[in-house]
Amino acid sequence: MKNLRQLLDLLADEKDSLLNHVCTKITKEHIHFPNPNHIETHFLQSNRKAQSIRSLTQLYNHGRLSNTGYLSILPVDQGIEHTAGSSFSPNPIYFDPENIVKLALEAGCNAVASTMGGLAMLSRKYAHKIPFVVKINHNELLTYPNKYDQIMFGSVRDAWNMGAVAVGATVYFGSAESDRQIVEVAKAFELAHNLGMATILWCYSRNDAFLKDGVDYNTAADITGQANYLGVSIQADIIKQKLPTNNGGFTAIKFAKSNPAMYTKLASDHPIDLCRYQVLNCYSGRISMINSGGESKGESDLAQAIKTAVINKRAGGAGMIMGRKAFQRPFSEGVELIHAVQEIYLTNEVSIA
Repeated sequence: MKNLRQLLDLLADEKDSLLNHVCTKITKEHIHFPNPNHIETHFLQSNRKAQSIRSLTQLYNHGRLSNTGYLSILPVDQGIEHTAGSSFSPNPIYFDPENIVKLALEAGCNAVASTMGGLAMLSRKYAHKIPFVVKINHNELLTYPNKYDQIMFGSVRDAWNMGAVAVGATVYFGSAESDRQIVEVAKAFELAHNLGMATILWCYSRNDAFLKDGVDYNTAADITGQANYLGVSIQADIIKQKLPTNNGGFTAIKFAKSNPAMYTKLASDHPIDLCRYQVLNCYSGRISMINSGGESKGESDLAQAIKTAVINKRAGGAGMIMGRKAFQRPFSEGVELIHAVQEIYLTNEVSIA
């Protein structure tokens, strides 16, 4: 694996801007940053039951990032979300879900997140060896024409019975179906907490109307930030969010409510400032936000993953949840890629902006 200096050199022309940026909009004094005492600081005073706090502790205290407050999670639900053939053809060993779990273990991840069926097949062998996060809803992609709606594939109680420490779910905020999804997931998260589990929300915005004049505002900081705020409002313990790529979705599309100060006082166009706005909407970082690794594009994956990790960490995020960049390459290379990202969170050289 490349050493830290080599990893940071992958930032290329953006290296100085990303490593030396100082957030002057939302300064670090206004954010709760990840730290080894995250559970005690933020959840002991909450309504979470002792069993849920224990489950969260298992998540945060496993793998190479144990006891840092940061998270490295391997998510492999693309067999449903993007079809198994499309997702696993670059590396067919992952049709067998055991190899998904083995990859997470070998890479020293905090947890493995996957489908109800895949993790159920392996629960007695592995649920005590690495925290399981069971994804209970998915976008079913076999209907023609394709539609985009998260529907329930499993139950919280089944996830609990197999020994999972957490359930994961997606809400497509902004979609026509979002009202139903919010209600379903809020009820599922309530049951998960009652059973002593943790909850992770894939907190995505999705609406074709959010594409305007060639700009995709589905990943705008203002829209994704508000999605985060809705997500923590239904008691997600961890928010999974895409890295913001722009801002001003509310004003460009002319919907919802906005204030000019959102774009001047609370953010700039710097990627770390945009990501910090996402963290701000997670109760100022009291709820951890992890950014997704995104699709695999081949040789540029390592550089892109390191860039995402640097932005997330310096903004006050709590880690990465990276799947396709790792499992769509040979096993050993996937391990090395995950380890490289973890190094960003383990080093003090990448500081909070």
